[in-house]
Amino acid sequence: MTEPTVAAPPGTLFCFGLGYSALALTRRLRPLGWRIAGTCRSGDACAALGAEGIDAWVFRERTATGGVRSVLAEASHLLVSVPPDEAGDPVIDAFAHEIAHHERLAWIGYLSTTGVYGDHGGAWVDEETLLTPAGPRGARRVAAEGLWLNFWDGHGMPVHIFRLAGIYGPGRSLLDQVRAGTARRIAKPGHMFSRIHVDDIAATLAASIARPHGGRAYNLADDEPAEPRAVVEYACELLGVAPPPVVPWDEAKQTLSPMALSFYDDNKRVWNNRIKSELGVRLRYPTYREGLRALAAL
Repeated sequence: MTEPTVAAPPGTLFCFGLGYSALALTRRLRPLGWRIAGTCRSGDACAALGAEGIDAWVFRERTATGGVRSVLAEASHLLVSVPPDEAGDPVIDAFAHEIAHHERLAWIGYLSTTGVYGDHGGAWVDEETLLTPAGPRGARRVAAEGLWLNFWDGHGMPVHIFRLAGIYGPGRSLLDQVRAGTARRIAKPGHMFSRIHVDDIAATLAASIARPHGGRAYNLADDEPAEPRAVVEYACELLGVAPPPVVPWDEAKQTLSPMALSFYDDNKRVWNNRIKSELGVRLRYPTYREGLRALAAL
């Protein structure tokens, strides 16, 4: 199965937040000759990335160490995965001037979430759907998207918004939860949830770098939304273990963390046609079944 590649000459990618999704993109770009730099939340994490040849500095509480600004000024591409907090967007608060007056950026990617759409009772949503987030986390994301798009509207900067569904991949999947005994089979009939494998996130970001379209938003989700319970059952089937007992929703919601509860606030199916029609993306893992099977084989 073919995947989009980065056709542009190698450049320098600066990542605010060298986390799970950003590092998946760096693993795709580095073999093509790209220089990678960015930020982490701890000195230990930065040191580990430095040992791999990635220039990294600590960025926390709107303060950065070292030569972040000088390397940022040399970047040709910028990826932002740092989430907003109650006070706003940390990257914009600390680096708005440098970004707005950057003369070399050919592409800016902001990683958002499909939580910006809110609850739609299981109906389909696309990039033109009105943003009606259900909780404060989603509302902060909507506000942050607007701030980043202001760089496009006001300065012509090539900003792209990527709304990510539930991310899974190596080390972060229901297979790991089943093995650890922490997976829960919650019965909430009709509650639909969209997912995206981290490798398909990286492929989509690479495709956007190759075909920039400033001011555009893209949904990153696979082809088959599903009830969480069904995915747990499939993961157990792959591992040859009995699924955990069914927990009724009224009981489960009493014990879930605020973060977990927020995922159950929204019931929707996320349409992904734009990444295919505009960016030429062909998902390697079009459903959770292909994704989990590949992870089980690792």
